Amino acid sequence: MKIPFFKFKEPKNKYLFIIMMLTILIMLVMLPDIFLSQVNIRSMASQFPEFGFLALAMMLAMITGGIDLSVVATANFTGVIAALILTKGPEAGMSPILAIVLAIASVIALAIPCGLINGILIAFVGVPPILATLGTQGLFLGLATVITKGLSIANFPNQFLFIGSGYLFGVPFVFILFLIGTIVVALILGRTQQGFSMYMIGSNPTVARYSGVNNSKIIIKTYVITAILAAVSSIIMISRANSMRPGYGSSYLLQAILVVVLGGADPDGGFGNIPGLLMAIVMLQVTQSGLNILAFSPFVRKFIWGFALLLVMTINFTAQQYGDYKRVKKMRQIATTTT
Repeated sequence: MKIPFFKFKEPKNKYLFIIMMLTILIMLVMLPDIFLSQVNIRSMASQFPEFGFLALAMMLAMITGGIDLSVVATANFTGVIAALILTKGPEAGMSPILAIVLAIASVIALAIPCGLINGILIAFVGVPPILATLGTQGLFLGLATVITKGLSIANFPNQFLFIGSGYLFGVPFVFILFLIGTIVVALILGRTQQGFSMYMIGSNPTVARYSGVNNSKIIIKTYVITAILAAVSSIIMISRANSMRPGYGSSYLLQAILVVVLGGADPDGGFGNIPGLLMAIVMLQVTQSGLNILAFSPFVRKFIWGFALLLVMTINFTAQQYGDYKRVKKMRQIATTTT
């Protein structure tokens, strides 16, 4: 059971690679002395893992034909709990290392029920994914706000800050974490029954059910995995910022959806691959870095991301319609020839 999702065989990936190289070339022409500087490359490598983990989570949900609008809220809720442990633990006499281990373990443990709630609402209650995760988005963000009363939590142990700001062999540690996370997701999609079943459910849930796939079980597992990936993102967020407050990283939701769709995932399900997602992340980060250097305001960047998402979805829809038209035309020609 092996899906060739990690190879550049899909035509979309070839076109995406060309677009990615053109994006990099444009930035090289516009910012020749700054863009390829060691400082800028390290900065880009340390910035995108935050929304990169959220994008991985979003892609898994989309492969099954769903969507997870609660990923940022899950990261906020779990991040608030981790921040409380990191600040209150040492104050109560706990060693910093023990506080860090407990905080990370608590984040993963809390992510599991968050994913279970989404999965149960979708698989058993029958709530559409967009509505179920929109509801839990408000629930998790509300819990984070109630716990903190809307205030920020700051000043974590120095050892914890290494996760978001440290370097290992000259490479940002968060970049290494993202590579590990990507490999794990790649193995899930291409080497496990879970991944194969996710593609089947996204392509045709009825056929998947009659093929012996437990659709409900697979969907619940999928949303548990997306929640865990969001929780990992929360660890990176708070370690980089050395603080946590409800609503942090709200813009990442739009960016995550954008890179997943741009990377070739179909919102209707059944399609999505790691190479496409990685190239889309590189394009987004390169563009964002260039806009930051050129001093574009955050509001302009949000407009660009929203416009890009609409444009990509329109192009994908038009291409799909054109493909369907060509297939129907070819079938009619075959039918005419045989008669």
